[in-house]
Amino acid sequence: MTTKTVLKSKMDKPIKAPAKATFGKETYLRWFKEMIMMRRFEEKTGQLYTMQKFGGFCHLYIGQEAILAGMITAVRTTDRFITGYRDHAHPLVLGVSPKNVMAELYAKTTGTSKGKGGSMHFFSKERNLFGGHGIVGGQIGLGAGIAFADKYRGEDHVTLCFMGDGATRQGILHETFNIAMTWKLPVVFIIENNNYAMGTSVERTSNVHDLSTLGESYDMPGLSVNGMRCEDVHDAISMACEHARAGNGPYLLDIKTYRYKGHSMSDPQKYRTKEEVEGYKKQDPIENVRDTILEKKYATKVELDKLDEAAKKEVLAAVKFAEESPMATADELYNDVYFERDYPFIID
Repeated sequence: MTTKTVLKSKMDKPIKAPAKATFGKETYLRWFKEMIMMRRFEEKTGQLYTMQKFGGFCHLYIGQEAILAGMITAVRTTDRFITGYRDHAHPLVLGVSPKNVMAELYAKTTGTSKGKGGSMHFFSKERNLFGGHGIVGGQIGLGAGIAFADKYRGEDHVTLCFMGDGATRQGILHETFNIAMTWKLPVVFIIENNNYAMGTSVERTSNVHDLSTLGESYDMPGLSVNGMRCEDVHDAISMACEHARAGNGPYLLDIKTYRYKGHSMSDPQKYRTKEEVEGYKKQDPIENVRDTILEKKYATKVELDKLDEAAKKEVLAAVKFAEESPMATADELYNDVYFERDYPFIID
């Protein structure tokens, strides 16, 4: 996979291709810690789901970790984040405790959404995570709305709006792209492109295979990015955020990645071969970072193994916390519900 820049755009200020940043020991070790936590958390989640510890839909992030690891070192903590339903890893990388993330899967009161959201609806006001959304593409318009609010208030934030490649087939994408470019909203649209919308490839659902070009009719600049490399993701998101923060409006990133597991836990995966999956595993983002750390002598294999074991223990502690946390009582149904007193259209 190669990185390609699309520079067809009418903008107030010129944009640049991503600068090749130089990353040191601290960054590589952070990437490793973030990704190994995501991987171990999701592996355990898959096990627990098959044990029927919790129900509903369940979409794992295994294989795509470089996107969020590269993102977290490129953004500000005050920026805003919104995504679709493959969302377990997003709160983790933003700093939400694995205990509260796991408790949400278990539908416990200690979960991020008090157990009311489950696998597809993680939120964190403290970490500026606006969901977790189960409606395909539903978060796209919301992401632009969050960016509009920040621009209206004169606040210096960028909204990162994540979506899968399948969500780009929704009509709301084009409506949102049009208004976001018209109003020059500070939003970066990120396609986590794992090439399959459920079980249907991009090539079977779109005449346009390079999704970074989807914004061209609105003069939105776009970039195709290798999503298996933290370095490439960091560079691209850093550049796109700088572009949006400078008042130039939105940027579209088509970050090409791969999920090793099915679309959801019920996916038989008959649409792809084992050889294809194994081919992508040879580009595994965690192993890429591990190799770099060892090559540059930032840490030893023993030290990295200890970090891996620490992540596993933290995940087990999260499971224990979730299982011991209380379920909500029936009256909790009436809390956190929007209503209007004396609503005029209810007739007894």
